Amino acid sequence: MVDQQFSRRLPMGAELQAGGGVHFRVWAPKVKSVTVMMEAEKTTFELQVEDDSPGVFSGFSDVANATTRYRYRLGNAEKPIPDPMSRYQPEGPHGPSQVMDPSTFHWSDDDWRGNRPEAQIIYEMHIGTFTPEGTWHAAVEQLPALAELGVTLLEVMPVAEFAGEFGWGYDGVNLFAPTRLYGTPDEMRTFVDSAHALGIGVILDVVYNHFGPDGNYLSFFADSYFTDRYKNDWGKALNFDGPEAEHVREFFIANASYWISEFHLDGLRLDATQAIIDKSATHIIAEIGQAVRKSAFGRNTVIVAENEPQETHLVRPLDSQGFAIDMLWNDDFHHSAMTVLSGHNEAYFTDYRGTPQEFISAAKWGYLYQGQRYKWQKKRRGTPSTGLTPEAFISFLQNHDQVANSAKGLRCHALSSPGRFRAMTALMMLMPGTPMLFQGQEFAASTPFLYFADHNEELHRAVRDGRIEFLAQFPSLNTPKIIAQLADPGDPATFERCKLKFEERELHAEAYALHRDLIHLRLNDAVLRSPRRGTFDGAVLGPEAFVLRFFGGSQADRLLVINLGCDLSLDIVPEPLLAPPLHMSWQMAWSSEDPDYGGLGAVMPETKDGWKLPGQSAVLLIAQPTVPDTTEDEENE
Repeated sequence: MVDQQFSRRLPMGAELQAGGGVHFRVWAPKVKSVTVMMEAEKTTFELQVEDDSPGVFSGFSDVANATTRYRYRLGNAEKPIPDPMSRYQPEGPHGPSQVMDPSTFHWSDDDWRGNRPEAQIIYEMHIGTFTPEGTWHAAVEQLPALAELGVTLLEVMPVAEFAGEFGWGYDGVNLFAPTRLYGTPDEMRTFVDSAHALGIGVILDVVYNHFGPDGNYLSFFADSYFTDRYKNDWGKALNFDGPEAEHVREFFIANASYWISEFHLDGLRLDATQAIIDKSATHIIAEIGQAVRKSAFGRNTVIVAENEPQETHLVRPLDSQGFAIDMLWNDDFHHSAMTVLSGHNEAYFTDYRGTPQEFISAAKWGYLYQGQRYKWQKKRRGTPSTGLTPEAFISFLQNHDQVANSAKGLRCHALSSPGRFRAMTALMMLMPGTPMLFQGQEFAASTPFLYFADHNEELHRAVRDGRIEFLAQFPSLNTPKIIAQLADPGDPATFERCKLKFEERELHAEAYALHRDLIHLRLNDAVLRSPRRGTFDGAVLGPEAFVLRFFGGSQADRLLVINLGCDLSLDIVPEPLLAPPLHMSWQMAWSSEDPDYGGLGAVMPETKDGWKLPGQSAVLLIAQPTVPDTTEDEENE
């Protein structure tokens, strides 16, 4: 038990005390002694084992303060190492930890109430490449533009400290320390506070399924952080249900709470949840979700899960054996969309054709695979989505993984025709579900997004070779000529190439206008903003054409007509969804072929002779009261 004279926010780590000095606490059952070594103060002192907490060492220093940099010497080890719950690593994961005082930051978001899952526009971003500077400070300057665009929720890729000078962040090793590469912890707080002032929420991508290969010192403190009982694709699996797992669970639950309470984040995105294996009575993911909500002190939160096998119990209530997460990434929609955009369906795109029925089913059910056989994996995939609301499924044309899983890291607009890109963008933005953009997508960024990671030479070779091996599943990429052209993940130039160029907002004004107008349409249209199950339907109109109808009740119906192929004439239309409500007619509200977006001109698809659907286009129609055609009456007389 912690000595009650000391006040603590986190169960472990170094924490300032109100009357001065710092209280240190660490779980290190692997050693018999722990010594704190303070650098500038040139002071050391030994922590004491707590009587009622075996393996836990703690102690107080009246010399330490908010600028103190320190390490722990474990037993008689020659090399001191960082604190596993360090709040800041100013010299990287191999350097000293620094005591931090989170209470000195002056928040201005007292009136901010957080985000709910409904009616969100998510924007995924990587701080290191979002701006040329790659810092929190520079990112703050771009927040007003994102607010004007209509973004409501930022999903920030992992920022926990990792080795090297650049990386995606999924090799984090100090989970409580925002990386020094993007700025100080208070600069991260400024980013969040500034976003809230503009009406934008912020959730953080966290990695609770593995640690990075360089700079991870946890096993020096305890072997029980890891287990050999489960397989993990990225290193040792974490121990959430074995001996001494209570300390490991405490570590991750505290981390989830920490980001919400000390950084005012509005939720988390949990990476690769299928690799978080826990056979306890209460799964660690469910406990993390409860901790997030409790730490928000009444603010709304959003918890997103990535889950490759598409297990929908993650978003079901706790009393239904679920984990009570809010939203899931929907890879099925992406794979169908990219198949029709690019014309290719090799490797993990094998089980998709990009047909109209796939998009209708994605709109109605979220996942396409909910237990059917999946050819690519030679087994069944997914679980039923029955009873789930549409916003639980996040739809996207791009994300960090999918853009980078290619030869050149090109964005989808560069892999398709302009018309299809506009039409698919309209579908993603207006269909049921929660739309997500990846940084730069809104202005058709010319910059690629490639895989980059700065490691020592041995790891560099392993990562480079591993990347080539991963991409070999695509036959078109597994050729000597393509392999020779693949960007080297460890080359600083690869990282630099991925930085956005914001002048492209103006240079690519048509793409920017397309996304801006669609976002505003989605958020401001009462029928489209948050459709519920049973309030929409869809029908196939042709080999590449389909319609989604939104039943608006007193708000009037909406009709989204998509044609991804050539012009299609329908002089016979035995499809009830095309019929307007009684005493109403369809009026065009929006078209992807508007010249403002680079289109060739918008035309009304319904004519007196039937329907003519413009090729590679999307049209939104709204039911309006019919205006009598006096010209036709006069002709009849």
